[in-house]
Amino acid sequence: MRFAVIGGTGVYDPLLLDQARNIQLPTPYGEVSLTAGYYQQQEIGFIARHGSGHATAPHKINYRGIIWALKSLGVEYIIATNAVGSANPSMRPGDFVLIDQFIDFTKTRPFTFFDGESTPVVHVDVTNPYCHTLRETIANIGEGMNLQLHNGGCYACFEGPRYETAAEVKMAALLGGDVLGMTNVPEVVLAREAGICYASICVVTNMGAGITDSALSHSEVSAIMTDNMNSVRRLALDSLAAVAQLPSCSCSKCEVPLPGLQESES
Repeated sequence: MRFAVIGGTGVYDPLLLDQARNIQLPTPYGEVSLTAGYYQQQEIGFIARHGSGHATAPHKINYRGIIWALKSLGVEYIIATNAVGSANPSMRPGDFVLIDQFIDFTKTRPFTFFDGESTPVVHVDVTNPYCHTLRETIANIGEGMNLQLHNGGCYACFEGPRYETAAEVKMAALLGGDVLGMTNVPEVVLAREAGICYASICVVTNMGAGITDSALSHSEVSAIMTDNMNSVRRLALDSLAAVAQLPSCSCSKCEVPLPGLQESES
């Protein structure tokens, strides 16, 4: 299996996959549930980041287990979906954003496979954390779908599960943040440590706190994602099918095996 989708808020099932089957994968970080199936003759795995029905809070997600499980299956490309708020007036609800940078404001979640206790210390390069090849493929597919798509943007990741304050949104914007979320970090970093090409399709669901007079609500976020769900699914799966025809990407280099993975493969 070379390809996977990690579905965020509102994207809880892989409706476009044929011959779908559920798999339970043991990892050093706990069991991970995955659905595997086929799309345009390509085998693709799907994991609901928050679990079925949005049961897991952002800071409690088993990020290491998810990436470890996908690596153990041989996954080379991951497309994630993320519902985001916007700190950028040009990125409006319903717009799609292909982020190319992040700012990390998280606090408590495990963020590396290599903590130096029973593993080596690894200083991974995240100058450009998102796969350029995958992003450009998504952008080309999105253009053909006539989506309102911004090719580039900075994701400011907060701990959650609360929404940001108006001051935090203003701070993120001053530092270069365009969109606001709670889940893309450490997921993208762990994918880089694992040597998996990774890109994120962000859907703007609301303007950030303080930009409008409206209070933020999860129901508003879910409603926007529901309206765009079919486009999100098609964009992700068509992009993975297209990237299957391309040569391997240089950002997928992985010099250090993940803890426990080498042993499990031997």
